[in-house]
Amino acid sequence: MKKYVVMLVLLLSPVLAAEELFMVRSQLSFPEAMTVLQQAIRENGYQVSRVQRIDIGLTRSGYKTDKYRVVFFGKLQEIRKISDQYPELVAYLPLKIAIFAENDETILLSSSFKHLRPFYSSVDLLASFSHWETDIQTILERVRIEE
Repeated sequence: MKKYVVMLVLLLSPVLAAEELFMVRSQLSFPEAMTVLQQAIRENGYQVSRVQRIDIGLTRSGYKTDKYRVVFFGKLQEIRKISDQYPELVAYLPLKIAIFAENDETILLSSSFKHLRPFYSSVDLLASFSHWETDIQTILERVRIEE
């Protein structure tokens, strides 16, 4: 029963903002959603640094999957500055959004920075976390509503 409640919440909420996860479903095909995603990233002032294929590794490991990618993006100067000041955050940079095909839909998800907030008191860093979360949600919403 729990499984169906979770699925219902996913279907009814435009941008799922769980504790640490942002997720949207798009009616766009995977290639169309990937194009809109990269455009939305650029329109929000970021650069796409790379797109990593995940499906090949999953298939080799015996999983059945369709198209699955992770899009890495950021602002070079911002990433350098934060990496220099907080080297322990390198694993979280650049920002990333996973995108994968599921039947006739495309699902996109990214994580928030909520789990990191208790460990930092820098007003500037916390503001960056908030700014990134807002931008990620804006980017995801753009893909969700595009037709």
